[in-house]
Amino acid sequence: MRKFVAVILIITILFLICRCGNVSSDANEVEKHFIKAVNNFSYDTAKVLLKDRTDNFNYSPVSLYYALAVVGSGASGKTQQQIFHLLNVSSEKKLSAQCEELYKVLYSDNKISKLKIANSLWLNENKKFNDTFVSNAENYFHMSTFSVDFSYEDTKKAMAEWISENTNGTLTPNLELNPKQTLSIINTIYFCDEWVNEFNKKSTQKEAFHGEKGDAKADFMHKSDTMNFVIGENYMRSSLDLKGGAQMVFILPDEGVTVSDLLSCQHSMKALFEDGNVHFGRVKWAIPKFDFYTQCSLKEVLNTMGVTDVFEEKADLSGITKEKTSISQVLQQTKISIDENGVEASAFTQIDMYGVVCPDESAEMILNRPFIYGITSSDGTLIFMGVCNNPSV
Repeated sequence: MRKFVAVILIITILFLICRCGNVSSDANEVEKHFIKAVNNFSYDTAKVLLKDRTDNFNYSPVSLYYALAVVGSGASGKTQQQIFHLLNVSSEKKLSAQCEELYKVLYSDNKISKLKIANSLWLNENKKFNDTFVSNAENYFHMSTFSVDFSYEDTKKAMAEWISENTNGTLTPNLELNPKQTLSIINTIYFCDEWVNEFNKKSTQKEAFHGEKGDAKADFMHKSDTMNFVIGENYMRSSLDLKGGAQMVFILPDEGVTVSDLLSCQHSMKALFEDGNVHFGRVKWAIPKFDFYTQCSLKEVLNTMGVTDVFEEKADLSGITKEKTSISQVLQQTKISIDENGVEASAFTQIDMYGVVCPDESAEMILNRPFIYGITSSDGTLIFMGVCNNPSV
């Protein structure tokens, strides 16, 4: 059972999109190659985020995908090319249309299971935005749009309340805003579902969990089921069904093998989820209950994966606004818990944009000849003025 919880954290990144494998072949449904594009994005980003970690970490690739897709829909030139390359798409029109179809496939809200996706666009009321971009965001990404003043505390409160409302109260962030902010794009995901075969609470007991940083006691849930399981190189994989049609996949490294070992160059995240020899038999489960919260900045990860221009002055986001704008931060917060009944997880991804000033001309202030100077007070009043003809006197 060594490093079992660390492994659970790896696989939870994808349970939000497991339902995508059951997409029908109707013309109006999400296309299979787009599911593959989203999954490959998930594999690639998760490997970078999870490798070499020794702490608990949870990540929602779908939440990040949606937020980046909105940015990509308003980007142009090299900026858009970098985003589209990471998202594994080539067309803005196709991206928007398929994100809408994926939204329809994923979204569910009933008494037993929920997978709720929400998007919002928070626009600086003093800035002008491209009507086509806003309309596309509303029509294809089902975005709620708000015109706000980012200098107001009420704006911060409204954004936090929107996130809390759309994550069933599981996330109540303390947001940091800048009065000069151009806009914020926020995606939320809320998921909850019950195991098809629930764990018996009477079988739950305290046991040792052998973590990277030493042993710890945890409440382990126990049961046995007859099902498929996969034997791969240095790992075993199996999954538990949820009543809404999703699954939670678990990948357990062999004794003496670490998570980082599995994510080394010879093991891709995709291979861990899709390769290996399938067997059928009795699987004895012992899963620790857990409940934790993660917050991370994704800017560095995106830079590592080739999305760089959008964070710099050369960012081309002309489809969003004619003002020079770049992304200042990409933040994600998540919460996940599993117990005898099932799974609950939530996430929000926030992308903030700020205006940038790109000079069309250049100048040099080399003060190596006589010059005039002035000193002004805080209200602009000139309190000293003079000329310097010889600084060495």
